[in-house]
Amino acid sequence: MSDVTTPMVECKGVRKSFGKTEVLRSIDLTVDRGEVVCVLGPSGSGKSTLLYCINHLERIDDGELYVDGELVGYSVRRGRLRELPDKEVSRRRQGIGMVFQQFGLFGHMSVLENVTSGPRLVKHTPRQEADEQALQLLDRVGLADKVHSRVSQLSGGQQQRVAIARALAMNPKLMLFDEPTSALDPELVGEVLDVMKDLAASGMTMMVVTHEIGFALRAADRVVFMDEGVVVEQGEPEQVIHHPETERAKRFLAKVL
Repeated sequence: MSDVTTPMVECKGVRKSFGKTEVLRSIDLTVDRGEVVCVLGPSGSGKSTLLYCINHLERIDDGELYVDGELVGYSVRRGRLRELPDKEVSRRRQGIGMVFQQFGLFGHMSVLENVTSGPRLVKHTPRQEADEQALQLLDRVGLADKVHSRVSQLSGGQQQRVAIARALAMNPKLMLFDEPTSALDPELVGEVLDVMKDLAASGMTMMVVTHEIGFALRAADRVVFMDEGVVVEQGEPEQVIHHPETERAKRFLAKVL
């Protein structure tokens, strides 16, 4: 069983390959409870794959990966890793909220139905209770006036805020964000980042893959810089972003700042 001293995320020697391409090369990384970690790095560095592995949307090839003290997707029997049944994987995944680049909303449903779908279908939450929680969450992300709108009627920024509310509706202990603003027009980025900053301030444990350097500086407790499947550098945002120690981080940040 986990306790308050147990890290929320712990990666030990995590490896992942697609074909002959090794995307994650022995990742060692810990995220504490209530910590906000922003993961920076060039395209193809393994950032998004790491999030997918944490949520067991991709299976790791080697190493160990824990969320809240539990192995992700596996149990240990007689000293060997055994993959868990899909039902148990789904149960454990309920504690992890994930927000993707492309929203992933149900276009034929209303905003309210999108947010209540998880609690009602997965947790079997009664409709009234699910609706009440959804209304509170939609108010929190500034969409109380869009409850009955179809998601197709919303801007990209509004859709992403619905996606955040939908993830929060499952009462996650960990939130993963995979470049949540990359598909948005520049003028819509701020409204999503504002919601994320509020969430970070509330004490939610968050891992955020992002190119938004300003957000990392303001909201992150720690910045992790990845390249070619390894953690090259990590530390306080100001230190890593403005005073990187490695040449690879210096070259990358010189281009994005």
